[in-house]
Amino acid sequence: MAELLLFSIAESLIAKLASRTYEETSQVLGVYHRLQEFTQTLSLVKAVLLDAEKKQRENYELREWLKQIKHVFSDAENVLDEFECELLRKQVVQAQGSATIKVAHFFSSSNPLVFHYRMAQQIKKINKRLDKVAADRHKFGLETIDVDRFVVHRRDMTYSYVVDSDVIGRNHDKENIIKLLMQKNLNNNDKSLSIIPIVGIGGLGKTTSAKFVFNDRKIHELFPLRMWVCVSNDFEVKHEIIKIINSDNDSGHQQNLEKVDMEQLQSQLRNKLANKKFLLVLDDVWNEDLVKWVELRNLIQVRAAGSKILVTTRSHLTASMMGTVPSYILEGLSEEDSLSLFVKWAFKEGQEKRHPYLVNIGREIVKKCRGVPWRIGKMPSNLRQCFALFNLYPCGYVFDSFDVTSLWRALDLLPLPNRNQILKHGANPYICELFSRSFLQDFVDYGIGFTFKIHDLVHDIARYLGKNSIMVRYPFVFRPEHRYIQHLSFPENVGIENFPVHKFVGARTILFPTPGVGANSEVFLLKCVSRCNRLRFLDLSDSMYKTLPSYVGKLKHLRYLSLENNKILKRLPDSLCNLLNLQVLIVSGCTELVALPKGLRKLISLQHLEITTKQRVLPEDEIANLSSLQTLRIEFCNNLESLFRGIKLPTLNALCISYCKILKSLPLDIEHFPELETLLVDNCDLLELSKEHNNQNSNLRLKVVNFISLPQLVTLPHWLQGSADTLQYLLISSCNNLVGLPQWLSAMTSLKTLCVTSCPNMLSLHDDIHRLSTIERLEIDGNPESCQHLTIKEPEEENEGIEELE
Repeated sequence: MAELLLFSIAESLIAKLASRTYEETSQVLGVYHRLQEFTQTLSLVKAVLLDAEKKQRENYELREWLKQIKHVFSDAENVLDEFECELLRKQVVQAQGSATIKVAHFFSSSNPLVFHYRMAQQIKKINKRLDKVAADRHKFGLETIDVDRFVVHRRDMTYSYVVDSDVIGRNHDKENIIKLLMQKNLNNNDKSLSIIPIVGIGGLGKTTSAKFVFNDRKIHELFPLRMWVCVSNDFEVKHEIIKIINSDNDSGHQQNLEKVDMEQLQSQLRNKLANKKFLLVLDDVWNEDLVKWVELRNLIQVRAAGSKILVTTRSHLTASMMGTVPSYILEGLSEEDSLSLFVKWAFKEGQEKRHPYLVNIGREIVKKCRGVPWRIGKMPSNLRQCFALFNLYPCGYVFDSFDVTSLWRALDLLPLPNRNQILKHGANPYICELFSRSFLQDFVDYGIGFTFKIHDLVHDIARYLGKNSIMVRYPFVFRPEHRYIQHLSFPENVGIENFPVHKFVGARTILFPTPGVGANSEVFLLKCVSRCNRLRFLDLSDSMYKTLPSYVGKLKHLRYLSLENNKILKRLPDSLCNLLNLQVLIVSGCTELVALPKGLRKLISLQHLEITTKQRVLPEDEIANLSSLQTLRIEFCNNLESLFRGIKLPTLNALCISYCKILKSLPLDIEHFPELETLLVDNCDLLELSKEHNNQNSNLRLKVVNFISLPQLVTLPHWLQGSADTLQYLLISSCNNLVGLPQWLSAMTSLKTLCVTSCPNMLSLHDDIHRLSTIERLEIDGNPESCQHLTIKEPEEENEGIEELE
């Protein structure tokens, strides 16, 4: 399983080497042919990695061979990183450097001649090492295995029969699902086809629950025609039609229809279903292709009154695509039911009474599993490296999608985000993928991101996969194999001053995941910065440092640096601005920070910046030159009176302004913020959002807006009208002087969520609010004392899809 991670690394390396950037740079530096040789050898090794994974468990030499490959891959990633650093350095020197800087660059270690020689030597060494391990693959008799064939979901075909006594703990689910099947369809006089998805992780009991329902006497009476189809992995419409035609329980004859054309098949299918009330179970569906599903659904939909389809799937995306009603989410078994199931499979009938000790062990096992099965199906290889990094966080941790995806992106594990998507969806494609496969739970959408948890058993699987990472506990004993560890997590800081971080020279991640627990040792900081020069992700949040060492600027591979909530940090060295790969810089909550470092404009890779500073005026010209900046958060800047006077932020996608107590104005217009989609403003006591705004503001194309604790907000700013066809999420909370919502709000054609909470002076909603035809969530939560005065005028016609929560 872990070697699939090596396969993913190999794929990533090959993709980089094939890019135009690497091709052009390597030709300029004269190392093109060496990199081509490396790519060819890398492809040979990659081809046999999946077979090696299957065979290495019983072969010690093969396991050692895979370790050698892992080390070569790691060093190769570092070499390729050198290329990227050099490209960025050249861009900065050419775009921003003076003649003096350019001369200094020529005589530095980054001189093209010096760099060319150093790169040529490093690539030569990597090639030599890879050639050696590649040659060794022959002695293991390894075969080439296609990755799709290896990781694709496979399972035996299911059938509909079940012995009721074999089903444990699903009586309540059975009754609930039967109630859903007995309900009348809500639309079209009960003639439309109702589709009910059952969703849960693999092995949880979806198929068993469906069988339990399928064989119930009530279902026999309700549906004269009952059909059970185990759906193919590839979901070919023709194959599913044939299965449905052959699935009639009253006939034992199976027709050979493979050579029959689609015209005849669809006619035969419709004749079979016509004028019959049927139940069709589609078991274990993985298809996420809407076109294929619509094609099949249209052939099945023959207007038989009360007909139903029951779908079992692991994928929330599949369920959302197919279902006509909310999904039935299958939960884990109770502890007692789990123990009963465990005993049933672990012992012959009655034998458990002879082995009470083993039963107690089983009880501890099921407590750990907490109602979910022991095995979780394989996921695609592109998710495995990301999933393994959950190992760096403690059990029960509440994850934030931004933090997780920042880690993944810093380690080059994510594809580039799509700038045409809302921030949360563009930044979190793998989060959505893992959720759709039921690997995540307690999922909460907060507008611009998500929070979620993972089950303890899922955490154990991540720990098994994450063999190149450790969670450091006190007391720590260093062992020789630790020198290859790349990811370090410190859930506590006890004894951190004695931790030998300098021995982890290949470390790429240092993380303090526990809120309020940070690095409290100067010795630890010095060793991190001076010795771990391969770091890509450095989280020093909640730490206690007055400043950082100047040689932090030599961590040229660093993508992520957080100093959040460092309450005594006063200064940052200007050398920090030499981190040209830096994508995320967080200094929010650093309430004693006198000023930001000089030279911010050099951070040409910076995408996300969070600021707290005592400065009266931010270095806005420097910020305006951050050519990759997408997200800017400014908070607890209590000396700021104004922002953004005339500067342009052409790439900014999200702007968050919080707890700036004397901020009075915030001019926003399309000319200066052409890409702005997300605006969050909260706890700014003097800010008047409508002040000094002109008609240009009506052209803003916002998608997500939050206004929280703004005493000056009486009604929505008029410039928000310009987002009439783009705004999707609007939250207004704790705005004590808000008296009402403007009538033009009903013209919002894309608004899906409207929440107004804890606004005690808002006495009414305009009756035009019911014209919001796209609304999915409408929450009006007034102050209890004034709630009785809050009126929502109902229109005469029925309004579907609007939920009012008072």
